[in-house]
Amino acid sequence: MTMKNTTAILQKLRALMKNAAFASPPINAYIIPSGDAHLSEYIDASDARRAFVSGFTGSAGTAIVTESRAAMWTDGRYFLQAEAQMDENWLLMRDGLVDTPSQDEWLCKELPANGRVGIDPMLISHTTLEPLTTQLLARGHSVVSLEKNLVDAVWCDRPARSAKPVMVHPVKYSGQPWQDKIEEVRSKMKKKEADGLVVTALDEIAWLLNLRGSDIVFNPVFFSFVIVTMDSILFFIDEKKLPRDARDHLNLDHIEASQTNMKIIVRPYDAVRSDLEFLTNANNIIWISSNSNEALFSTVPKHKRLSEPSPIALLKAVKNETEIKGMRSAHVKDAVALCHFFSWLEKEVEKRQVTELDACEFAEKFRSEQEDFVSLSFGTIAASGSNGSIIHYQPSSETNKPITKNEVFLLDSGAQFRDGTTDVTRTIHLGNPTDYEKECFTRVLKGYIALNRIVFPNGTKGLFIDAMARQFLWSVGLDYLHGTGHGVGSFLNVHEGPCGIGIKIRKDDEPLACGMVLSDEPGFYEDQKFGFRIENLVLVVNASTKYNFRQKGFLTFEPLTLVPIQTKLIDKSLLTTEELAWINEYHGKCRSIVGARLQASSQMDAYNWLLRETAEL
Repeated sequence: MTMKNTTAILQKLRALMKNAAFASPPINAYIIPSGDAHLSEYIDASDARRAFVSGFTGSAGTAIVTESRAAMWTDGRYFLQAEAQMDENWLLMRDGLVDTPSQDEWLCKELPANGRVGIDPMLISHTTLEPLTTQLLARGHSVVSLEKNLVDAVWCDRPARSAKPVMVHPVKYSGQPWQDKIEEVRSKMKKKEADGLVVTALDEIAWLLNLRGSDIVFNPVFFSFVIVTMDSILFFIDEKKLPRDARDHLNLDHIEASQTNMKIIVRPYDAVRSDLEFLTNANNIIWISSNSNEALFSTVPKHKRLSEPSPIALLKAVKNETEIKGMRSAHVKDAVALCHFFSWLEKEVEKRQVTELDACEFAEKFRSEQEDFVSLSFGTIAASGSNGSIIHYQPSSETNKPITKNEVFLLDSGAQFRDGTTDVTRTIHLGNPTDYEKECFTRVLKGYIALNRIVFPNGTKGLFIDAMARQFLWSVGLDYLHGTGHGVGSFLNVHEGPCGIGIKIRKDDEPLACGMVLSDEPGFYEDQKFGFRIENLVLVVNASTKYNFRQKGFLTFEPLTLVPIQTKLIDKSLLTTEELAWINEYHGKCRSIVGARLQASSQMDAYNWLLRETAEL
């Protein structure tokens, strides 16, 4: 990975921290978060301010620049990547480790008396800012919102923001007209006695209006804000992004008198703050999530603010029957593509040198041949040998390694189809794995199976079942530094809330519910040697139980992903009879459903590979 020289950038940034035109009085530190004005995890190139300043390109991290030091907080997925990409100007803060200071602790040690910490309030959530501000104030420091973003001022060649048109997501894929979704949201608002709801998350807006876009690579979303009131919908977007079919879909140019409360009013993207201020002046109670950016959140006076999680997040997470059907269809297509890929890879490695970048190219090629393919759902992680220990590694011309018969190969990849989103990880060995590699893989597999088979009561949060996936690693002193599962959208973001499976406590974490789609992806990574991860997407379904304690109802997981798990890497002596039965049943399902599709299209190479890989253990 290329290490970026950040000396000149930091010098310019520190000069602006003392420049009265940008900060008056001067500030002593500046916080540069990862997200955009919508707090997106994945962002457009024009919003990659933290990466520009530091060189670190991972999807999660917060940079803080003081008058003499610069520090980067990121989680375990990115420790190795951040080390490789950041130069000597930066101090890596390994978030989540016991000895790592929090941002406020570090700042309190670094700041002079009465220190001033600058932020861009459009890029940081109230949830993040409030505890930081409280801790700094307790030590005599202050947080200052700046009108101009300091990084933008030193970023001379900052890319232009995308201006691509949106596209309609029809009911045959969404399962519900947008008007019905508005009514459902208004029903939630009425129960909370809210007059308006501010929607800032891009995937929530796309879901609500049955629109999709391409403003952020791999994420079918578009830059906009929405404010829903009881009699109108304010849609803040560059109107040039709305083609004729989208205008017709939203009834922008014609609406019946009986449906005037469904009138969508298009407003300029940048008008959201002033319009929100106008609404709050009219004695309205405004529902706005504390996960919204601080600039919008603070526009609503506290006595007029309902600061609860957006109701759309949960509505979106629980898929309807049409969306579930679409997700099943998407995963069959994805499995067909990956059977082609692994069959191709095995043969090509015998004939020539195949690299990680070749793997990325051909994995996308086979997916692109499937019906309703739109794009990848994230940048493909194709990692050979030691590169697999970098949890979110992506190959480049500088790091590109050959895939050989002597090392483990990890492929984490996915696609956006019009009917669903996929995300799957398989780890394979094309030669003879060592006993240690087989043990590590099998312990990861046991954790995957344990979580997949768990039965749990309604109301259970993912936090409480995460240990199921780690137990067989923990028992021998191993672990992994990432969550076990994330929510997945329906032709939307591959990472979505408000549900997840992990060890971190989150205020907005919702209990798992029937119809949610999540990943089940335990792993293990040996630094500089290899990485193992097994990932399927699973659907939360009702479980059939002998009893039903206090009529709570019980849930379990059903695999959506239908790609074989390599049995060569399994140490059968570590598996129980029940675990062996689970693998054979899962592989039987892969063989039956995916095999029928491959046979029907006479794709016999991939079919024969599937038969071999799903042979009973």
